[in-house]
Amino acid sequence: MNNEQGARAPDCIKCVHFKITWEQAFPRSCVLFGIKCRNLPSIEVFRATGRHCPAFQRKEGIQ
Repeated sequence: MNNEQGARAPDCIKCVHFKITWEQAFPRSCVLFGIKCRNLPSIEVFRATGRHCPAFQRKEGIQ
């Protein structure tokens, strides 16, 4: 698991897999998991699996 924040969900906005969509109903997306949602994708991953996102990869140059 590559979760740098331990017990907290990763911040999708800082992840290389996070994208913004043009869909008003589903504005946030994770291209790795193929998720489009209103919430951050990491929240949906946690709801579906009970675990924090295992695929988080911090964007280069982001703290």
